[in-house]
Amino acid sequence: MPHPLLDLWSTILALPNLGVYLWIGWACYLLGLGSWIILQKREPAATLSWLVSLAALPYIGFVIYYFLGPQRIQRQRLRRIRARAALPPVPPDLHPSRDAIELARIAQSTTGLPPTTATAAELLVDGAAKFDAVLAAVAQAREHIHLEYYIYLPDHIGTALRDALVERARAGVRVRLLLDAVGSGKTTARFLQPLVDVGGEVAWFHPMRLRWFWRRPWLNLRTHRKIIVIDDRIAFTGGINITDEEDERRRDDAYRDLHLRLEGAVVHQLQLVFAEDWAYATGRAPRMPEPASDQRGSTVAQVLVSGPDSAWEPIHRLHVSAIHEARQRVWLVTPYFVPGEAARMALTSAALGGLDVRLLVPRQSDSRLVTYAARSYFDELLDAGVRIYEYGPRMLHTKALLCDDDLAIIGSANFDHRSFRLNFELSVLFRDTALAERLAKLIRGECARAAAVRRDRPRGLWTVRLPEAMARLVSPLL
Repeated sequence: MPHPLLDLWSTILALPNLGVYLWIGWACYLLGLGSWIILQKREPAATLSWLVSLAALPYIGFVIYYFLGPQRIQRQRLRRIRARAALPPVPPDLHPSRDAIELARIAQSTTGLPPTTATAAELLVDGAAKFDAVLAAVAQAREHIHLEYYIYLPDHIGTALRDALVERARAGVRVRLLLDAVGSGKTTARFLQPLVDVGGEVAWFHPMRLRWFWRRPWLNLRTHRKIIVIDDRIAFTGGINITDEEDERRRDDAYRDLHLRLEGAVVHQLQLVFAEDWAYATGRAPRMPEPASDQRGSTVAQVLVSGPDSAWEPIHRLHVSAIHEARQRVWLVTPYFVPGEAARMALTSAALGGLDVRLLVPRQSDSRLVTYAARSYFDELLDAGVRIYEYGPRMLHTKALLCDDDLAIIGSANFDHRSFRLNFELSVLFRDTALAERLAKLIRGECARAAAVRRDRPRGLWTVRLPEAMARLVSPLL
């Protein structure tokens, strides 16, 4: 250590009553930061977890909370760009059940998006099916292509899609690409330059810029949505990102995942969600096409959006409400299972009430901490009668909820605090027996290939129980 620094350190240590000053500084730090955390009015468990964690990290904790702590942002001005009058009305000839009406009202009250319909809703299992369908649809685009992704990597499939977009943009199709600055951080401006050169537009969601360092950053608030809208006729959404990590043709360990290909009036709602996010990221609202008048279908669908700009946690609320209203079965598939008290209570109550409740999770997720946290809840669920399955060896990345014979929720949201509160997420709620049966067949097959979690499984103190307990302790922060 240089002599000036040694002299400074010696001077600090020689100060009289140094310990008293340090204690006073720590108390002021804890009082100030603690008041800030408490005023956020989060769940008591999350608030206490932050307080205990940051009390053990004097001063450094302020930096951690500043960058990664819960944050609310105001998007009200930009949300007003949503053309409410242009939203398709609820078809008068649909007669959903009384429960369906209640769920639809909750969804509309919390998101502003009413129930609508789809003329086609196709389940795309794994990356190969999704990527082939996307490339085929992009090749047919005539007016515009709008894309929003959390992860878009410059690998084989990323390059193939970029080149397809370049070809369409060169033909006069309007292309807009919105990427999350953290999830797609490996995608460089150089890689996207060919698209920009032919008139395509590229924007970044919550980019980190040094000149913004004085403002409270949004490092922990990401868009986790996966949206493609083509000519306001075809849309794709779900859980699959643009990366070779989700293409089983290129990797034996590719994620096991699920996506949707949609047609009908529901596509216009996805268009509105993209338009809002684009305007939020760029400050420029894209011109919205008029919704087609012949897009009404037989499949009832409702787009669910959530993010830190809403205190209602719409996707979380709809999951819990759907579980409470189920009468026969509740099948949940998620790669990250870190439930809050309300969700855990809903699942255990359904099982205790005699419903067929199943939970399908990966045997090992890409986060060991999340895996341990998820397993810390297993005993309670098993005691209530929930059947739990761990899928492997591929990483399960599907996000779906199936209730009874007609309700399905599919999208980008995991069953954890981050998806329900921090990320900007998108799911679609369906009321359709045919689609629900296709999803049930898929989940049934996945469970048959997964290992059932047993109540009497080996649970060593140091290797299992203690790591799970420690992970659960910080689960409100995950």
